[in-house]
Amino acid sequence: MAEIVKLGVIGAGLMGNGIAHVAALSGLSVVLMDVSQAALDKALATMGGNMDRQVKKAIITADDKTAALGRITTATGNDAFADCDIVIEAATENEEIKKKIFAGLPAVLKPDAILASNTSSIPITRLAAATDRPGRFIGMHFFNPVPMMALVEIIRGLATEDATYETVKALAERMGKTPVLAQDWPGFVVNRVLCPMINEAIQALMEGVGTVQAIDEGLKLGANHPMGPLELADFVGLDTLLSVMKVLHEGLGDPKYRPSPLLAKYVEAGWLGRKSGRGFYDYSTKPPTPTR
Repeated sequence: MAEIVKLGVIGAGLMGNGIAHVAALSGLSVVLMDVSQAALDKALATMGGNMDRQVKKAIITADDKTAALGRITTATGNDAFADCDIVIEAATENEEIKKKIFAGLPAVLKPDAILASNTSSIPITRLAAATDRPGRFIGMHFFNPVPMMALVEIIRGLATEDATYETVKALAERMGKTPVLAQDWPGFVVNRVLCPMINEAIQALMEGVGTVQAIDEGLKLGANHPMGPLELADFVGLDTLLSVMKVLHEGLGDPKYRPSPLLAKYVEAGWLGRKSGRGFYDYSTKPPTPTR
């Protein structure tokens, strides 16, 4: 089993900087790549702020933070991945974008480097087939916020080699995560169960079964959920949720996975949840107020 010493991350957004954060704290050298230098600068600031909170909570020490940030280098091109043992793609949840990213990597990666995707729903076998190394390709699905969430879903494609799986499983554990093996079916384990529940809550809202507040309070108090489904939808991002539901609907062919028309309408309006400032709640007010 190969030892991972240097890790690359593609995408400096919410998931990418979170993966870089936990990898650096685990002692790995990290290359964080994004085509936007502004996104990289923002990611470094975000990681520094998140680590400051960990220091205040005595989760890490100030020296841990300094050392971790010192292990991270940034880049705006793929050449920086030349000596990485694994590269994790954490770009937007769009299959064509991901395939385009993978197409640009073979020329710079080591022959034995592993490729992983942080996709939350797109079939790993299909993504792997678009690369030069399907045996060394795997799904490594982290959850938001990465520094706080313990789970990593590991998804083997049809061609994924045993050594690839064992190496990535050990990497997840080194990063302080609990790996769970999921089969390569649309949505994997968590989103196969979670996203249809959220989608049904949106459908119930559309049909007037309950208000935003009634649905969220009902699930928090009646099912003991820490966050209501509509609040969670805003946290995940309504565009991401819509993408997952489309993958489930197309991949499984069952009408029960049809995205709610109201979800599609919110995405069309640019009401994507917390990241856009408005979704099922308006985040310009404190506390956020329901928009419906």
